[in-house]
Amino acid sequence: MAFSFRKSLRRFKTDAVAEFYLHIAPLLENEQVQSLENYTQHNCYSRLNHSLDVAYYSFFIAKLLRWDTGSTARGALLHDLYLYDRSECEQSLKGHLRSHPKIALENARKVHDLNKIEEDIIRKHMWFATLTPPRYKEGFIVTFVDKFCAVREGLISLRNRSWERTAQQTKQLPAPAPQPIA
Repeated sequence: MAFSFRKSLRRFKTDAVAEFYLHIAPLLENEQVQSLENYTQHNCYSRLNHSLDVAYYSFFIAKLLRWDTGSTARGALLHDLYLYDRSECEQSLKGHLRSHPKIALENARKVHDLNKIEEDIIRKHMWFATLTPPRYKEGFIVTFVDKFCAVREGLISLRNRSWERTAQQTKQLPAPAPQPIA
């Protein structure tokens, strides 16, 4: 019984991964989407990796709930399609949180013919900061998965900084004095 369940689960995951890539493959070939690799997101990931993570987790949740998986994956992949470095931006953090969904939506329209669900996902993925909740249920998935991934990436960044500090401190310690052999 357990073997059959694991086999079914493995087949479900394999089929789902293939389906996920079918939905996003045309977008991954686009130069603007590929250029997201050049921007850092949450101090440790490229914006492309962040967007792929959000798309991947959102897709699987939508698949389990039997919601629109294609729109969820595409909208999540394009949700942060703004092509500037946040650290070099003159806007305040609050201004950026509110304006980048609009910029991402404009850029996404140039990359792909968006349906209403995809547009809503991109425009409203910053719900709480923008105060306008998503209209479609798929938008709620992406909103919460985006926050989950942001927190996870922030924790990874903190862990990496802690490891770097520990490594630097270890290098600064004096080498132990040689002990005479008795």
